[in-house]
Amino acid sequence: MVWYQFVLAREEETQKLIEKFSSGVDMTDLKTADPVKTRVSKQHIPSAISVRPLYTPADLAGWDYDRDAGYPGQFPYTRGVQATMYRGRLWTMRQYAGMGDAEESNKRYKYLLANGTTGLSVAFDLPTQIGLDSDNPLSAGEVGKVGVAIDSVEDMQRLFEGIELTKISTSMTINATASILLALYVTVAKRQGADIRKLQGTVQNDVLKEYIARGTYIYPPHQAMRIITDLFAWTNQNVPEWNTISISGYHMREAGSTAVQEVAFTLGNGIAYVQAAVQAGLDIDKFAPRLSFFFNAHNNFLEEVAKFRAARRMWARIMRDRFGARNPKSWMLRFHTQTAGSTLTAQQPENNIVRTALQALAAVLGGTQSLHTNSYDEALALPTEQSARIALRTQQIIAHESGAPQTIDPLAGSYYIESLTNEIETHANAYLEKIDGMGGMLKAIEHGYVQQEIQNAAYEYQQSVDRMESVVVGVNSFAVGEEKAIPTQHIDPALEPRQVERLHALRARRDRQTWAATIQAVEDTARTGDNLMPRILAAVEANATVGEISDAMRRVYGEYKEAVVV
Repeated sequence: MVWYQFVLAREEETQKLIEKFSSGVDMTDLKTADPVKTRVSKQHIPSAISVRPLYTPADLAGWDYDRDAGYPGQFPYTRGVQATMYRGRLWTMRQYAGMGDAEESNKRYKYLLANGTTGLSVAFDLPTQIGLDSDNPLSAGEVGKVGVAIDSVEDMQRLFEGIELTKISTSMTINATASILLALYVTVAKRQGADIRKLQGTVQNDVLKEYIARGTYIYPPHQAMRIITDLFAWTNQNVPEWNTISISGYHMREAGSTAVQEVAFTLGNGIAYVQAAVQAGLDIDKFAPRLSFFFNAHNNFLEEVAKFRAARRMWARIMRDRFGARNPKSWMLRFHTQTAGSTLTAQQPENNIVRTALQALAAVLGGTQSLHTNSYDEALALPTEQSARIALRTQQIIAHESGAPQTIDPLAGSYYIESLTNEIETHANAYLEKIDGMGGMLKAIEHGYVQQEIQNAAYEYQQSVDRMESVVVGVNSFAVGEEKAIPTQHIDPALEPRQVERLHALRARRDRQTWAATIQAVEDTARTGDNLMPRILAAVEANATVGEISDAMRRVYGEYKEAVVV
């Protein structure tokens, strides 16, 4: 009887929601209704684009297949950057991982590789991200907590112990200290006897979105851009298969942006990086093919598919028509996707498995080149091995059981998908025009415009949740009285003192004279226009630490102080 009453109550709640969201819709004759005037009352996707109850050919008036969609592997790449897409090769299945010290993370990497991961994705702890060594007073309590602690080349060697770096692709989620972490990775590869020209992977290296959405910046924007373009130039000559930047919309979406804002601000940052590289004298058709992007896969399934298609088409036109790039590879928007961490709930965490599966499928149908699926327990702690395996299996089921990869861009030609792709492009271009009018993305960031737009969107969404206009299953609807506890990952508190002890031992045994000379060389080069990367590499090889190299540049560039957005 109790169970029957519970089910009945849920059915009544569901029916009320259906009635609420369908109120005001005239369903009598949708086929003959004017599709421009017929709209669902209060129905819109999170980008505030109104959604019609029915889409017809009239919604694609003026749409041209060759101009707006085209064929996969051909300009404007709406349907994908490769001619065969997943029929030729599946996306790279990455699982973002890093916790505690290098040994613990190394164990997780080997576990993931043994379970079918085809690329590694490294999470670094907060001190590493902002250029602080583990013994810095500001690092206390943060060592190894949200990622792996890396202080020196010895840590990086332990991280990849027993993993042949030329046999895998490695993505490193690192920004302000990206040049240092890439130098550490290259040095480890050299010590393995590898040809560094064969290394494949990505450094995120996108500091502009740090000023917008995350906060793990170090230097002021103009100085940070100089370090980034130095990395572009050096990598192009020495590690040609490496992706020099992952221009990231993901974190802006996590901060509360809409899908339209994610596209607009990500491509706006991309424009700023290309402009900076061109102004530094780099050949656009030499560095642009190694640019990559990083997007969020959020909850609104069809909006996300359209978002990816619109972003590809916009970037192709920006690179060809705005910058005059001639190499078709310079026009291609290649991107990694991660499912939306901000959508995961601590309430009824098993529901997160369903959310992640839908988000991952949207990324695949949208044409991603690589994918990370979040674990269902991430609203509570770092993932356990079991939850990480479920997240990986989600990708494998999509790849091998769903049939989704069998045909390229299967949703193309849908009246709704094509209309939504067009609308996202139109709205995103309006943002880009406004940013251009402000003097470009750096000016827009310095004035707080981008940050304010995201904050407004985040506030409006939260208000809609609070008003029950947006349903979050298990949180503001379909809640249960008592939550079942699930096992969570815990970081050993002994890890931090152990990491600090290793760091002190390294400093005690290194050649102090060689170390001091290389640190001074980094500082001196920061004052000139010479490329910093060779100096950073020399410092890494002399056992200089991440914090010491960062401090050498801090002495020249200073630190960025965030503008207050009101």
